Amino acid sequence: MDRDRTGRPKRDREPVYSLAVGVGRVFFGGVLRLRPTVSGAESLPATGAAVLAITHFGYMDFALVEWITWLRTRRRTRFMVTRRAADKPVVGWLLKQMRHIPVEIGAGRDAYADAVRALKEGELVGVFPEAGVSASFVVRELKTGAVRMAADAGVPVIPIVVWGGQLLKTKNHKSSFAEAFRAPIHVSVGAPLPADSSDDPAEKTAELRSHLQALLDDAQAAYPTSGTGKWWQPAHLGGAAPTPAAAAAAEAERQRRKAAARAEKTGT
Repeated sequence: MDRDRTGRPKRDREPVYSLAVGVGRVFFGGVLRLRPTVSGAESLPATGAAVLAITHFGYMDFALVEWITWLRTRRRTRFMVTRRAADKPVVGWLLKQMRHIPVEIGAGRDAYADAVRALKEGELVGVFPEAGVSASFVVRELKTGAVRMAADAGVPVIPIVVWGGQLLKTKNHKSSFAEAFRAPIHVSVGAPLPADSSDDPAEKTAELRSHLQALLDDAQAAYPTSGTGKWWQPAHLGGAAPTPAAAAAAEAERQRRKAAARAEKTGT
């Protein structure tokens, strides 16, 4: 196999992905002047497949992980993205060119098969196992898909926590440029968790959640900005974020309103 000057295997050129990475580097590093603190980067594999299981506190977390992974390994990550995003004219074309994997909410069998196929081809696949942004800023209950696809492909799961990304853009809060500018970003990469077809998916998922929460606890404790009374700090740490129960109730009500609006629109 051909290798580049660093000794890594050469990969096919993907100009759109390279352009997106370049734009991200300019935006994050040049405009917002972010200087992320990264721990555990040695767990990001230079070669071979893995599932990157990432916390989801902000809408830019995927781009931050993509940025960090590219800077340290020069590897591309294929993210599981919503079908709604993939169906948008311009955004959808970009996502397709970058070989991200669209997921139909409630009917993700095809996306799951595509993700396993990508893993078997040696790719990194990025997954948000909470299946939505956590407005309470604690790790929510996880879906089992991340560990199941890792087991089916015979690859490890790598837990990744992003803390501070919520200051860029998140749910239920309109962030200002002042909040985002020079925001401290902590990215914590945990040790790979082996996944095997003999594992119980629920037990392995609970183990993954435990690892993510431990990484998050450490990142929050080391964060250089006090979160006391702040909207982005969990309630149990003295912040103004809703408790997990309150956030879950608010999300259930939001989903109820959306379903009612869809039913009214379609006349069903």
